[in-house]
Amino acid sequence: MLYYLFEYLDKIDFPGAGVFQYISFRAGAAIGLSLLISIYFGYRIIDYLRLKQVGESIRDLGLDGQMKKKGTPTMGGLIIIAAILIPVILFAKFNVYIFLLVITTLWTGLIGFVDDYIKIFRKNKDGLQGKFKVVGQVGLGLIVGLTLYFNDSVVIREYAETQRTDPIFIEQRQIDRTETRDFIDVKSTRTTIPFFKNNEFDYDRLVPGLPDSLTWLVYTLVATFIITAVSNGANITDGIDGLAAGSSAIIGITLGILAYISGNTIFA
Repeated sequence: MLYYLFEYLDKIDFPGAGVFQYISFRAGAAIGLSLLISIYFGYRIIDYLRLKQVGESIRDLGLDGQMKKKGTPTMGGLIIIAAILIPVILFAKFNVYIFLLVITTLWTGLIGFVDDYIKIFRKNKDGLQGKFKVVGQVGLGLIVGLTLYFNDSVVIREYAETQRTDPIFIEQRQIDRTETRDFIDVKSTRTTIPFFKNNEFDYDRLVPGLPDSLTWLVYTLVATFIITAVSNGANITDGIDGLAAGSSAIIGITLGILAYISGNTIFA
């Protein structure tokens, strides 16, 4: 939201308003606000959860020191969600990717909240049944996959070779045709994956001989698989105590770096 406010202020020549046009400044401000939310409000939320005795129950697996985790406040995902969404909403330039990010965060956050609620208040260590988690993740994957495929604003930027037919003069010598390289935005099913030729992979070639009319199906299935796999991968990685702060921090930092690089004209 602040991006559009300062964009308006820049148009009326408000001093310093143009700094919001720089992605580096907005990224730094978002990181600072995220840390502030995590530190300042995190302690208060944790103290409140302890006061209400909203703690993690531990299965006794005979592991050394595992019972020390018993009673550790859970539902800390509320802090993570707030630390992600508030800076994004304030500092991001809105587009379809930002909307999908917000929807994904709220959607998976709701699944996690229901899971913790069942564990804590229903006294059921298993939490939300796995089949319901998978249904929620698959539903989210379908929304994300179909949106990315059919939305016209989801494009890739590539070099386009163009020809200039108008004569130009360089050092007093006339050049009738000169090649230049320009960027154009095109709708494509290609994505960037290392170890492939030119670091590009085209979902259209995933199933040889597949009609173009069915490419959307393959694209959506792959997107659904990735979302489901990554979500469950984070849950599995967080360990026996069910506290996902560590794995979430690693995921968040990685996504933040990739988002910054892809949004920077030079690095991208």
